[in-house]
Amino acid sequence: MTPLDDQQQAARDWFESLRTRITGAFEAIEREAGSDASFEFTPWERTEDDGTPGGGGVRGQMNGQIFEKVGVNVSTVGGRFSPEFAASIPGTEDDPSFFATGISLVAHMANPHVPAVHMNCRFLTTTKRWFGGGADLNPAIPYDEDTDAFHARLRAACAAHDPTFYPRFSKWAEEYFWLPHRHVARGVGGIFFDRLEDHFDAHFAFTRDIGEAFLDIFPQIVRKRMGMAFTEADREALLEFRGRYVEFNLLYDRGTLFGLKTGGNIDAILMSLPPLAKWA
Repeated sequence: MTPLDDQQQAARDWFESLRTRITGAFEAIEREAGSDASFEFTPWERTEDDGTPGGGGVRGQMNGQIFEKVGVNVSTVGGRFSPEFAASIPGTEDDPSFFATGISLVAHMANPHVPAVHMNCRFLTTTKRWFGGGADLNPAIPYDEDTDAFHARLRAACAAHDPTFYPRFSKWAEEYFWLPHRHVARGVGGIFFDRLEDHFDAHFAFTRDIGEAFLDIFPQIVRKRMGMAFTEADREALLEFRGRYVEFNLLYDRGTLFGLKTGGNIDAILMSLPPLAKWA
């Protein structure tokens, strides 16, 4: 993989620093619950078809008392897209070379009253450059106040940059996190954005603010719900809900497809899958 330029290195450094702070925040919640669970970090590397180095990343996973399974991954990869996949990626018409760095997080919670969550931020380079990402809340047992708080925090982060961002990106999330074969949403939404091109400094600042918003609001929601009692019926509802999550991530998720098509680490790509799920 070619050396990183200043923009690529800055994005990589920030994604890795966000990973460190998020994993620390999640471990702190485990300590509050009397658990000594910690993240295990597994480095991985990839190679191009011709055997040349293609970057890699670190898979972080914790199985705890509150976080039944949570993965926080960072990766920085580069190389050349296959001709088939390049056709779907902007800026590859004349050159299939690419660079991508980012953070991806999925948390599946032990208590059915605590929502699962997804967040990712990424910076991609072909002959074009852009940021993308988003965050969405996925409760098996929804609470309006949690949904409102999550959206309000993301709305505030968006409003600090562009008044059109939240209306556009929340609508995009509604459309994207949708299971067409079931005609249901995956969760209660959030934001989804992509192709924020040019204006590196402004779009990098926005992407950082989304990461900060997530780190602020999700631990608040977890602490509010993690001590609630639940029934066997609640647990069954959680397992059935997780089945929908699996369906979306295996059938429709762009990040899953990108990882598989670019030779990423399989365990890191599929860390989004819950440890247990159920189908009727």
